[in-house]
Order: sequence, then C-alpha cells, then structure tokens
Amino acid sequence: MLWLYRLLFLPTLLVLAPAYWRRMRRRGGYGAKFGQRFGFHPRLPAKTRPRIWLQAVSVGEVLAIGPILQGLRADGVTVYLTTTTSTGYRLALERYPKLTEGIGYFPLDAWPCSALAWRRIAPDLAILMEGERWPEHVWQAERRAVPVLGINARVSDRTFRRMRLGQRWLPGIPRLLLGGITRLLPGSAQDEARFRALGFPPERMTTTGNLKLDVAIPRLSEAEKAGLRRELGLNSGMILLGSSTWAGEEAALIAAWRAVRVAGIDCGLLLVPRHAERRLVIERLLVAEGLRCHLRSRGPAAESVDVTVADTTGELRRLAQLGDIIFVGKSLPPQTEGQTPVEAATLGKPIIFGPGMGNFAVIARELVQRGAALQVRDADHLSAAIVELFLDPARRAALAAAATAWREENSGATDRTLAIIRAELAATTSRPPAASV
Repeated sequence: MLWLYRLLFLPTLLVLAPAYWRRMRRRGGYGAKFGQRFGFHPRLPAKTRPRIWLQAVSVGEVLAIGPILQGLRADGVTVYLTTTTSTGYRLALERYPKLTEGIGYFPLDAWPCSALAWRRIAPDLAILMEGERWPEHVWQAERRAVPVLGINARVSDRTFRRMRLGQRWLPGIPRLLLGGITRLLPGSAQDEARFRALGFPPERMTTTGNLKLDVAIPRLSEAEKAGLRRELGLNSGMILLGSSTWAGEEAALIAAWRAVRVAGIDCGLLLVPRHAERRLVIERLLVAEGLRCHLRSRGPAAESVDVTVADTTGELRRLAQLGDIIFVGKSLPPQTEGQTPVEAATLGKPIIFGPGMGNFAVIARELVQRGAALQVRDADHLSAAIVELFLDPARRAALAAAATAWREENSGATDRTLAIIRAELAATTSRPPAASV
C-alpha cells in the first residue's frame, strides 16, 4: 500500500493546495521556515546524547508536551520538536527554546521531503502526538531501525468510522497508517479498544491516560485577574466565556448572553475563537448586533464593553480563569468534533458543551456522568441552560467541584508516558547504530 500512497500523495496535494494556501494566508505566519515543509531542516550538531524527534501538530498538543519535555531534559535527552501550524510553531518558540535542540515545521509526507528531513535530524526515537500517523514518516523510521511511539494516541469518532470503512473495502489502509508504529500509548480505554478493532497488536499497546490532564496551569492572583478584566474591558459582573468557538457559535452565545441580561444578571461575554483570523467576521457580527465590543489584538480596551474577542494565541488558560461559565466550542450543530474541555475542568469551572464532542467523546461522557458538565442539544437549549446556571450558584459550585475531582482522579499520564519513553530509548541506544540511509 505504501507505493499507492506515494503515487497518490502529490497529485492529491496539488488538488488540495489552493484551499490550504488560502487558509495559510488567512492565518498568517507560514512564510517563515517554509523550506522545512520540504525537508530542509538545519543540519544538527553531531549527537553526544540520545535525540528524539517529537511531532506535535498544533497549540493543544504543544501545550500538552511541556511536562514531557521537562522530564526528558532532566534525563539529558535532546528533543527536536516539530509542529504543523504557524500558531503551534510560534507557541513552541515562545515556551520551549531551552527545552529543545531545535524547533521546526513537520515536512510534507512525500518521499523526498521526509527522507531529507530524516537525514538531517537523525533521531534515535520518533514520537507522534495524538492523531498523527504519517506512512512515509513511519517508513523512513522503520528502514533506519528507529522506533516510533504514538503517545496520547486517540481515534476520533469520524476517523474510526472512516478507518473501519477502509478496513472493509481496502484492508491495507489500517496497516498503512498503523503498521509501522512500534508502540501506541492510547489516552483512554476507548481509544485502546478502537486500535484493537483496527488490528493493532494489543501487546504493543499500553493505555497511559490523557497527558492534557497533567498540565499545570499557573493560577492568576486576584489582582492579576482584576488587571486582566480591565485590559479586556470586562470590568464588572460575571463572565460567560466561549472557548475555541467556531462559526455560528458566537451568534448562539450572543443570544445566550442577551437572555442572561434579560434575567437581570450583570454579565460580560468573552469570545475566544478557535481561529483568530475570523476576528473581522466576528466583529462585523457584534457591530450588526449593536454591541460594544473590543478585539484583544488591538491592545487594552479604552472603556467597558459588552463583548471582548480574544483574537490572540496561547492565552486561553489565562482567560479561562475569568469565566464563571465556560462553553466549549465546535460542539453545536452542525459541528461534530468538539474542542477540549480539559482546561476548563482543570480550572474547576462549570462547563457546557453541545452534542458534537466526537474528538473528546470519552472525556465529555465522563464529565457529564460525574455531574461535572452539562451537555445541551442546540443553541436554544444552550441559552436556557446558561440562564439557569447563572441563577443557581449552588449548581455552578457543584459542577465546578465535580470537574476538579474528575481531573485529580485522572492524573498521572505524564509519569506513565515518560517511563515507557525512557525504556524504549534505553533499548534503542543499546543496539548497534543502523547504517546511514
């Protein structure tokens, strides 16, 4: 199947290139280090210590690997970190220059690009985060006898359906995507069951839990919160926060916010869109609604506003500390995949999301079952649920306490993951080096 993948990869890329190019232009920042997309990574110094190539696709994964990088640094292991998105790249440069040997962009999964990157980076171990599974990348590792670990590995509802369909009609597809991976560390029992159903050997899997539940969030002092509220123009009252919202969800939250105000509750609305480049679309919506609004990218607000749009990157964990109720985006119809509710749970916040939480189905189900989150059907149900919660402080407190307890019970993934990485790296570096290819 690899030959077919190679044959189809570049033609498919050419067909999809215009759409990707438009998206890259909207999001910005993709011009820097563009040659790395084609494998032209810097030539790294000769290795004096074990080297890991770690791929974390975007902001969420980059944030989650912080404790892993700290543990590996303490072990004397060097890490070359790659990411896919410009936002993930900027965040990695900001947070991890002292914890890594280098930071770059993941190359296109075409044979010449991947092979060139592999020759230049020359790792002893390759790690892929979450849903990253690249056949050419894994094949390049296999021919060099370099193990590949999939950590925090997950299979979303949509991906699982597609791979099961592929398994039925083209049995080689699951083998192409999973076959060369040395070991998988699923983030949940459901993910492990799905990998088993796709044919991955159970003896090469260990469920370690979700790394994102272990990430510590530095807490703001009351004075820092007050200063942040002033910067946002949300000086008084409660705050309804929309976390990683997608198109259509801002309008639903505006309707919910209006219902809260009609109920007599002093409340501001803080929108954190998943893609900051949508800022002008959201601003036009707010202006059309007759609302006083402010974009955070324009600096501190000059006056109090009704709604602030946090069109910046890497701030969600700070901003979420201001929220009295947090709505988790990409979850209202027609969206089906959901964004992560982990930060909100870690902060002990009342959480609401819609029915479309496919990427975080296990977490969403557990939060609801534990009484740590509310799941609504649609935008109308969202408004009613938010109003009821704002009118019921005891219910909000119960949701928050349950979220905190759930997070504490599900911690420890970092230590389990690091133990396996260390064991695999020790086994790898004790073997004779593979021939250069």
